Amino acid sequence: MLDFIISNPAVAYTLVIAAVVFSLFASISVKSTFNKYEKVQTRSGVQANVIARQILDSYGLYNVDVVLINKDKLTNYYDPRTNTVNLSASVFYGANVGSIGVAAHECGHAIQYAKNYLPIKLRNLFVPVINFSSGAWLYIFLAGMIFNMPVIVDVGIILFALIVLFQLITLPVEFNASSRAISVLKGGEILGADECKGAKRVLKAAAMTYVASLLVSLTQLLRIIASAKRRN
Repeated sequence: MLDFIISNPAVAYTLVIAAVVFSLFASISVKSTFNKYEKVQTRSGVQANVIARQILDSYGLYNVDVVLINKDKLTNYYDPRTNTVNLSASVFYGANVGSIGVAAHECGHAIQYAKNYLPIKLRNLFVPVINFSSGAWLYIFLAGMIFNMPVIVDVGIILFALIVLFQLITLPVEFNASSRAISVLKGGEILGADECKGAKRVLKAAAMTYVASLLVSLTQLLRIIASAKRRN
């Protein structure tokens, strides 16, 4: 396949464009799906921050705090450094299917750490390397291309490949967190069956953004490898 791309540069650019279009679609989809289920109030009327606290306590994670942050409503995350589930105001105070699904997902990450879930441990090992690779790969790659130094070009490509590998490892982490979220929402009878379906749709749409990001990076990797080989 790589040989075909090398001999047909237009194919590489077409793959990148297709991946970017899919990424834009995934981004629009997660926003529209969340907005839809943000309007679906739960029958219990319990806010997402209270649900998050209940989920964490049910796993004995009393040391994990649920924190309100001043961020966009879809910017929610678990921070292992501070041991906090960080929720935007829209999610924190939401008593709706979308907000509770998102809050439960972030609790899923806290549970992964508590259970020593292997993929998240592998992902954490990559973080320092990715922090360097993300800022350095392009400069190294371009320097190698400009000064016609194939070894330097290869270093740039390897650094970018590590970013792609990191995104690949992230996929099972995100899918597993969502799976844990839905299981605990069902098992704890926090949401009804119909409400769980809505929460699952929200989390599935969110997961697709990670798939899209991986595809964009993967096609970009193929393109830069092809560019380097054509140059050589």
